[in-house]
Amino acid sequence: MNIFLKALGCRLNEAELEQWACAFQTKGHVIVEDSEDADIIILNSCAVTKDAGKKSRQLLNRLYRQNPEAKLVITGCYASIEKDQVGEMLGVDLIVDNAQKDILPTLVMETFAIKTMPLVSMEPGESTMFLRGRHRAFIKVQDGCRYRCTYCIVTIARGEERSRSLEDISKEVNLHDSQGIQEVVLTGVHVGGYGSDLGLSLYDLVVHLLRETDIPRIRFASVEPWDLPEHFFSLFENSRVMPHMHLPIQSGVDSVLRRMSRRCKTAEFKALVEHARDVDPRFNITTDLITGFPGETEEEWRQTVDFVESVGFGHMHVFSFSPREGTKAAKLENVVAPDVKKQRTKEMIALAEKMKAQFYRDQMNTHSQVLWERAKKDEQGNTLYQGYTHNYLKIQTVSERPLENIIVDTHLSSYDKEQQLMLGSIV
Repeated sequence: MNIFLKALGCRLNEAELEQWACAFQTKGHVIVEDSEDADIIILNSCAVTKDAGKKSRQLLNRLYRQNPEAKLVITGCYASIEKDQVGEMLGVDLIVDNAQKDILPTLVMETFAIKTMPLVSMEPGESTMFLRGRHRAFIKVQDGCRYRCTYCIVTIARGEERSRSLEDISKEVNLHDSQGIQEVVLTGVHVGGYGSDLGLSLYDLVVHLLRETDIPRIRFASVEPWDLPEHFFSLFENSRVMPHMHLPIQSGVDSVLRRMSRRCKTAEFKALVEHARDVDPRFNITTDLITGFPGETEEEWRQTVDFVESVGFGHMHVFSFSPREGTKAAKLENVVAPDVKKQRTKEMIALAEKMKAQFYRDQMNTHSQVLWERAKKDEQGNTLYQGYTHNYLKIQTVSERPLENIIVDTHLSSYDKEQQLMLGSIV
């Protein structure tokens, strides 16, 4: 059978697609790149915001229109939270709750009575076709979260924390390494809580991967800024662990963080950043921030702006608060007026762009190991390559030498403000 896989939202959703692709292929099925060629379409949906839920609905409708003959399967946070609504949508044949994601391929094959080949079709060690042409792989290390931030619907949709074993994760990493993948990204709902159910920690996992695998680069996806042991940043003394972390702060004032039920105070967050930069002054800290959370006063907003400026971030995702039904924050009083939220969002985005440009400029006239990715031609016919530095700066170079999917020492020469990337040359 031909199977089309599509994800919306977080890197965790993408990591799950890769796992499913491997499971289907080992049973003799084919992963296709076009939904119109599929016998079965599987959508891993998102519901982190109202807009994400809307996009999930729109994509589901579009996939049905493109191929109404295919069996349509939906899973993910939107499908778990809005199960009744999803069940009434045109063309939906199967809804798989988040709690059953680990056995999704089996459920799909059993539900539609799909025949499987009697022998494993992939050779031992062969990676999934879903990864062909990719340079990094997202590795799902855990699922669920034991905390309940008042605005977050994802922890409700994903359930309690469940960690994969060290051996299972290193086996997947080694599989990707054997197929030429240069970088793995450790992802989950609460990555920093890895091992809470196994008597382990995220630190233990990385030490294990450094010992049991030879993958050139290990990177983290979003990590909540708590549950990290004091010695955590010593991991970055190993050149295989990339000096970049996405640490969501959400607000720069403790009073708002308390209303959000966040587990980290601003002083603790700043200490984490200092630990990271003590290990590597070029350490890239990126973050998320919510504007206009209920009750956010003008004074609290100004404190947030001051805090963000004092820390300095290489990149920021800025969101206007959007109430999600089923969360505590949706019932909070003192809602911030839409025009105020809009203005605060605009101000923070402008500040974020300013800090990003400054961080990039601070890297000029330095060297970095760059993982080069795709190539394209410019208007003059030159071959352009784009990739990412060790600390996750996007970079571009002109080269007649093939660079795709190799790591090369590169000189960072200048910052292109229009494209928001570094320009560099191979050393």
